[in-house]
Amino acid sequence: MASAYQSARRGAAFIDRSTRGRLVVSGRDRASYLQGLLTNDIPAVKAGEGCYAAYLTAQGRMISDMWVYELGDVILLSLPGETTAGVLAKLDQFIFSEDVQLGDVSETFAQIAVVGPDAARLVEALLDAPPATPLASLPEHGNMRGHIRESPAIITRVTATGVPGFDVYIDRERAGWLQEQLAAAGAQEADSETAEILRVEAGVPVFGRDMDEETIPLEAGIESRAISMTKGCYVGQEVIIRVLHRGHGRVAKKLVGLVLDGDAAPAAGAIVKSADRPVGEITSAVRSPALDQPIALAYVQRDFLATGTVLSVDGARATVTALPFVDVAASGCSRTSPSA
Repeated sequence: MASAYQSARRGAAFIDRSTRGRLVVSGRDRASYLQGLLTNDIPAVKAGEGCYAAYLTAQGRMISDMWVYELGDVILLSLPGETTAGVLAKLDQFIFSEDVQLGDVSETFAQIAVVGPDAARLVEALLDAPPATPLASLPEHGNMRGHIRESPAIITRVTATGVPGFDVYIDRERAGWLQEQLAAAGAQEADSETAEILRVEAGVPVFGRDMDEETIPLEAGIESRAISMTKGCYVGQEVIIRVLHRGHGRVAKKLVGLVLDGDAAPAAGAIVKSADRPVGEITSAVRSPALDQPIALAYVQRDFLATGTVLSVDGARATVTALPFVDVAASGCSRTSPSA
């Protein structure tokens, strides 16, 4: 695990993300159709671009989050595996006269993340032809098509892994070969534990653990990335606008980072306390190699959100900390302090 972690930070590592779901939305009305359902501005996303978005209930609760990529002729949605079937069924219910077709390609494609400072070089070396735009120049959510060993591939720029890199979508039967080629080029495979450490150090919430069907996006702090404040109506917008405008963005609880004393990371579900008063709950926790101490994501009541607030978890001191815990640069990573 330690070796793979360092590879992700200093060189390159790969993470199998094939358990995520993959939907395609085709037809000339695909963007306007999704515009009325998702939280971000979908028609503003041009070919080769993408965005992060959420799909909400009418009550403003999350059905799922997802990455939305306009490929030029279809839109690709990458979303948590456990929400894929439900999202597909709900999307299908809202097709009336629109020229829109939906497809589940989760079993067709594998999805391998290649992350770290050397990720662009390794992925470019796998392509049958040099890309028109160097991968290192792709903006966040940028995407392109290519071929790897004559097999069609889609490359997307991602940061959701915790370390900047690329998701490579390739025919599932080629997945093993792709991982062998990456390993031969010097990338190490990051297991689920390593991937979790990288994600939590970056302060990236994941649906099913840090967000669920009861979460309002504002509570998870994803609104700046997932919600367009200028687009027209979408499902759940009324609740979001009410909280933002009438409530000035204040919610009863919010996801924060905690840096903890001691050696062991607390379990998910552990209670966060102020003195003896329960004020929150841990959702994700790991021991951070970069900080050499436990860190956690937790929902905390709004009176205890200020950076530097001292709380406790299982008797250990827990300090509210600005996210991300670790800032990643091309040359490595820098630490953030509990009072940053």
